[in-house]
Amino acid sequence: MTITEAVWGPPSTADDAPLVVMLHGYGSHEHDLAGLAPWLPAGMPWVSLRAPGTTGFGGFEWYPISLPDEPTGEGAEASVAAIWEYLDAKVGAARQVVPLGFSQGGMMALEMLRSRPARVAATVVLAGFVTEAGATADASLAELRPRVFWGRGLRDQVIWDAAVARTDTWLTEHTRLTRREYQGLAHGIEPAEMDDVAAFLRDALAP
Repeated sequence: MTITEAVWGPPSTADDAPLVVMLHGYGSHEHDLAGLAPWLPAGMPWVSLRAPGTTGFGGFEWYPISLPDEPTGEGAEASVAAIWEYLDAKVGAARQVVPLGFSQGGMMALEMLRSRPARVAATVVLAGFVTEAGATADASLAELRPRVFWGRGLRDQVIWDAAVARTDTWLTEHTRLTRREYQGLAHGIEPAEMDDVAAFLRDALAP
């Protein structure tokens, strides 16, 4: 798998600033989350990636899903490797990143954290989840306690209850979690949530 398409934000004046890596949801594309850029801290660099797989109906996927069965994440490892290969080539293998993902992209943001925790300055998960499968870095994550923002709508009927409960447990056990829930929000993103994301990033990335 290979990342071939991306939308890049304007160059940052700080070459060493963490790069926000936006990861869209299932069936979407690289332009979807680019509209969130105004909420990022001033001058923060960003890139929005297109998933390497195709859904067959015009959108893109990080790994295949077969509803109504719970996604296992099978195939996600190849996409994570493709993301890191792309970033290593574009910004270097030492550049710190902030994965920011929605839905399936939120799961991918956590998989990036689980695969290379030392590269991840903070993680933002919007209506996302963690898979049942383990990861080799999970033991060290419990010691590192990385900063993670997890936001979800209380009217979300896409992410099933078991996945929400599992994600809550995993994030509590492995990270320094900022958890936010939004009363009227379904499976989406709202301005109040992005205001909270902005505050989280300013705090998590403060010198």
